[in-house]
Amino acid sequence: MGTMKININYYPPCPNPSITIGAHRHYDGSCITLLFQDDTGGLYVRGTKGDNWIHVNPITGALAVNIAHLLQIMSYDRYKRIEHCVVVDSSRAQISVSLFVNAILDSVIGPFSQIMKDREKPVYKPVLYPNYWDYF
Repeated sequence: MGTMKININYYPPCPNPSITIGAHRHYDGSCITLLFQDDTGGLYVRGTKGDNWIHVNPITGALAVNIAHLLQIMSYDRYKRIEHCVVVDSSRAQISVSLFVNAILDSVIGPFSQIMKDREKPVYKPVLYPNYWDYF
């Protein structure tokens, strides 16, 4: 692992939260994301069936850990990235802090050879991290 990036997000209260969203549906392009959310919450993750959204209840002092796209590639799909979004609250402001753990800037990204079974063909081709990021 190499670089890390921190985002601090502030979502003001919205009197009509059904007409807006704090953060649209997306996957993180990093390897792992560590997220601290305040007690207001608002983080939702897509369920494994793909048709439902699950609210991630905030736990005081705890971090949420998101598997991101790079780890899915490096683990050869053994670990799956998680689609997520943030919904705003009608009466309370929300604050979250995200730490994104990324690869070293000049590294080549691809499945770990140790994780692949004998004669298993890679689904992902190796790519230079800056090229991956430009595409992502």
